[in-house]
Amino acid sequence: MMKISLQIAFPLFVFLCGCVRTTPPPPFGAVPSERQLQWHRMKYYAFIHFGPNTFTDKEWGFGDEPESVFNPTQLDCRQWARVAKEGGMEGIIITAKHHDGFCLWPSKYTEHSVKNSPWKNGKGDVLSELQQACDEYGLKLGIYLSPWDRNHPAYGTPAYLDYYRNQLRELLTNYGEVFEVWFDGANGGDGYYGGARETRRIDNTSYYDWEHTRSVVRKLQPDACMFSDGGPDVRWIGNEQGYAGETNWSTVKSGIFYPGVPDVTDQLQSGHEDGELWIPAEVNTSIRPGWFYHQSEDDKVKSLGRLIDNWYHSVGMNGNFLLNLPPDKRGLIHEHDAARLLELRKYLDEGFSNNLARDAVAGASNTRGGEEIFSALMAIDQNPDTYWATDDNIKQALLTIDLGKPTEVNALLIQEYIPLGQRVKSFVVKTDENVEVARGTTIGNRRIVRWKTVQTRTLTVNMTANACPTISNIEAYRVPDDL
Repeated sequence: MMKISLQIAFPLFVFLCGCVRTTPPPPFGAVPSERQLQWHRMKYYAFIHFGPNTFTDKEWGFGDEPESVFNPTQLDCRQWARVAKEGGMEGIIITAKHHDGFCLWPSKYTEHSVKNSPWKNGKGDVLSELQQACDEYGLKLGIYLSPWDRNHPAYGTPAYLDYYRNQLRELLTNYGEVFEVWFDGANGGDGYYGGARETRRIDNTSYYDWEHTRSVVRKLQPDACMFSDGGPDVRWIGNEQGYAGETNWSTVKSGIFYPGVPDVTDQLQSGHEDGELWIPAEVNTSIRPGWFYHQSEDDKVKSLGRLIDNWYHSVGMNGNFLLNLPPDKRGLIHEHDAARLLELRKYLDEGFSNNLARDAVAGASNTRGGEEIFSALMAIDQNPDTYWATDDNIKQALLTIDLGKPTEVNALLIQEYIPLGQRVKSFVVKTDENVEVARGTTIGNRRIVRWKTVQTRTLTVNMTANACPTISNIEAYRVPDDL
């Protein structure tokens, strides 16, 4: 029996029950899996870089750091979770093991872990405490496990692969549900390697046998998305500054994808219009210049204006926003970072609390089959499972939102019905006086466009697509002026 995605169940049910005569649009191109759809429903979550580097003032530990350096005095994962939750975040991804090989959980496969640190007399487990904190605050948990290990003596040999997968199994078995598994692109180079103190190069196209490694994730956490430079579920945006490009397709051309892959660089930023694989972009950056905490950066926390810009160029550019919040030597998110996060939350709450299109009237230049179930009203009904669609042969169409009276407005959020694929390749937004206020290329899961505040009763979106457009949501806002 064919399994039908819950995301297309409603319009398909209406058709099958005989309420309408027109079939829903067929899927176009690559489409997201159910696990990817769950990921797309998120917007914004935290990265936690924490470990020996926090105490040695490094970014990349060499692997020879003694376990004794890890000794936070006030480690409180509940504080991390509270700061993330109050900041509007939906999850936390933690560096369970960075390149230095030190494990934040008491792995039974190595002595280079918290079990040999003075923290809690070797009885502590950061992953366990974080899982409990995430459960308490309603956050999802993600795991970063560096493929490169500058401490392990077997790195570069087949024996290391067994070690790495065993650790992956520990993390994916003992700490509840995981929403994302993060594979870093840094692989091979100089390191301690159990005392060898040498440079070890690996062929990252073949050494890790990624199909085997990924199968461990699929078996133990089938709903978790895997991130790396090229997927297989989520791709890197191609920079660490927190910026997706104007054009951002969730699809890429087929090929060989693995952490550190160099030959998909041209697709990381913008994806590919004719892509055969659905691999959407995650946009990451740190709230500070470094990824780990450094006291010298306490006065270099990103400004509110910069974070707002990052938010619009990630969440507002068909991506998810992964913002790093590095705990300090106490084991706490620093007060400066937490305060800035709350400032961003305040801006977002003020800007996006009043959807001006909630009680609007919507119209369109074409409605699929003339049926109400595909009418423009479906784009403003606040139901993610309904959508406006045109007839198959209509690839350029107008969608108009009537706000009822002249209204100050300066932002528009648009969402495609991505279970049927990403279709729109360009759009223009105009006021009731036919004045263009914004234009863009791709939309995808979520696109936010802004302009200088105008007063208008209607907003018209003229879009051109590769297949009949399917728009599930449009919202209009008067957001605060740029800082």
